[in-house]
Amino acid sequence: MTVSDSGSRNGSVGASAQGAPDTSLPGSLTGKTVLVTGAAAGVGQGIALALGAAGASVVVTARRKEAAAEVADAITAAGGTAAGVVCDVTSAETVESALAEAVERFGRLDAVVHNATSRRSSEPVDLEHASVDLWNEHAAVASVASYTLARAAHPYLKATAGSYLLLTSPAGMQGSANLSFYAAAKGAQRGFTKSLAREWGPDGIRVNGLAPLAVTPALDNAMRLDPTMEPRVTALIPMGWIGDTETDIGPCAVFLCSAASRYVTGQTLVVSGGRMTAL
Repeated sequence: MTVSDSGSRNGSVGASAQGAPDTSLPGSLTGKTVLVTGAAAGVGQGIALALGAAGASVVVTARRKEAAAEVADAITAAGGTAAGVVCDVTSAETVESALAEAVERFGRLDAVVHNATSRRSSEPVDLEHASVDLWNEHAAVASVASYTLARAAHPYLKATAGSYLLLTSPAGMQGSANLSFYAAAKGAQRGFTKSLAREWGPDGIRVNGLAPLAVTPALDNAMRLDPTMEPRVTALIPMGWIGDTETDIGPCAVFLCSAASRYVTGQTLVVSGGRMTAL
């Protein structure tokens, strides 16, 4: 399902040549409510669509109401249940409001997926030219927001023995030249995941990370500008294609939000088609 040009799509002919297998997990989240941050485009959008296909009531959040509503409408049009809600993850007030609205609309909250990232996350910059403002922006959206969401969501997730899922990145595990601030923020999320899993385990709450390699709007745009990029990237992936946000990454998020992963916590699942086998 494609919501817009910035949404989910297969990354190369490798995936298309294999057809479009049904990777949805219908019914695995029926009766559950999941809130997704940064769900207007890219990985967040793909995850939201996959959650809807799995039967969840999806609270699609974004900075702009119209952007959140577009994805929520796509889920509803496909037979799912969703609501678009405004949420700026750098504002504790709007985070608390979005969580409260999710529970008010659907009666419960079973999982929170923190996908939102800095709007400058994919802008390469060497350390010499990087600014403190850029560092603070990455920290605010990734590290600080992970804490803000966790603290506000805890009572709701404790009530349902729910799941907290953080979207991190292979960059936070192996580093990335000229993206050091982004890598640092994502690395911090991995440590937070492990620590919070230990802290929240007695409450019945699972905390995990998901590190995807997928076609995001930024990567999609870069490949359009440089036709040689896609085959170069694809050649490094054993499975032969760049992951699709909805059909390759989304089902992994569904798994980590569902009872199928009830004994999994404190882990970061790398979904890269084999590209990151050393992580």
